[in-house]
Formats: sequence, structure tokens, C-alpha cells
Amino acid sequence: MNLYRVASEIVEAGRSWQPIALAASVIITGLLFRVLPVFAHHPFGGETPDTALTAFLSGLGHPVIGLDHLAFVIATGLVAVVMGRGLLVPIAVVIASMVGTGIHLISLDLPVPELVISASVLVFGSLLAMKTLPSNGIVVTLAALAGIFHGHAYGEAIFGAEMGPLVAYLLGFAVIQLAIAVVAFWLGGALLQPATESSGMALRFAGFVICGVGGTFLATLIVDTLLPA
Repeated sequence: MNLYRVASEIVEAGRSWQPIALAASVIITGLLFRVLPVFAHHPFGGETPDTALTAFLSGLGHPVIGLDHLAFVIATGLVAVVMGRGLLVPIAVVIASMVGTGIHLISLDLPVPELVISASVLVFGSLLAMKTLPSNGIVVTLAALAGIFHGHAYGEAIFGAEMGPLVAYLLGFAVIQLAIAVVAFWLGGALLQPATESSGMALRFAGFVICGVGGTFLATLIVDTLLPA
């Protein structure tokens, strides 16, 4: 049986549940804000990995347990479907995130990194929600710039590690980011088979949900900055 057809049938059956899914997304986002803040940038509770295995697992975990990172990576995979240039966007993000980690490791700071990371989720959710994308060059440039900031945040968990764990960590977060983006890309492609207005709306709906995640992170960050506890 054609896997694209199976995936499309599953998505079609789930469209009637979109309002419930949106509400659930908001609730889950709120819960994750309460449960995960301490671990968002430290998969092993703040300890620098000292072996290749723990570093690799930390690299796998960082883009997943940080909801802002996860939403951004998913968005890049879905935007890549709409752009029609294969996995160019996710690959640009993975390479740029390694550059960002390198910038962190040589103790160079980036301006307002958390603000840019949150804004990147909102921007890529907005791109997905739009009927048409900007030029491919603009999208890839935005993805690469955002990837540098996400990678800079990833670097916090491995700062001070030896070369072996460092390489394993880089490999871990590169693999998991690409894997998540590929799954999102495949599901998005299945959703657009055949390409109809309703299938396009489903992708735009996903964009609105990702916008909600990015907007929530951004608003929370601004409030915490203006009204510190």
C-alpha cells in the first residue's frame, strides 16, 4: 500500500479534530513551560557530559526537550515542503547550528539569543501559515541565521567538555535535528498528495500552532524581562 496514501488518509480523518488539536497544543505548551524550564538547555541537569555516550545522548535530547527548539526544527521541515527545494532549509539549519555552537565554545556572545530563538519560532510558523513564501534565498538565510542562535544555545550544555564528548554532542544534535525535520518533511509531503486547497490549509494550520508556541515563548520572555520576579 502506498505510504503517502495511508498518511494522507490519516491526516484527512484528523482534520475534523483540528479545533481540539489546537486547544490541546495550547494546554500542552503551558504544561511544558512549567515542567521543562530547568532542563531546556541542560538535558543532564546542568552537568557537562564527560563521555562520548552521555554527550551524544545530550545532543539528541537538547533539540527535543526544548520546546522552542523542537517547534523550530519541525517548522523548517514543513517549510521545506512548501518551498520545494528538498531538505535545503533543514540542512542549512543543522550546519548553522554547529557554527553557533562553535561561537559559544570560543566564548563569543550573541545579542539577545533567547529573544531571537523565540522570534525564529514565530517567524517560521508565520512563513508556514502564509499562502506564498518569500524568495528561497530569504528563507534559507533566515533559517541559517536562526540556526546560529539555536546552536549557540545548544553550546551551553557542552561548554568546557573534552574533544571526544564535544564531537559526539555535535553529532547527536545534528542527527536528531535532521531526523525530526525529515519526518516533518515526509508528513508534510504526504499531506499535500494530492495538492488541494484543503491540504494546503492543514499545513497553514500547523503554522498557526507553531506561531502560538513562538508567540507564547516570546511574550513570556518579554514579560519576565519587564517584570522580573
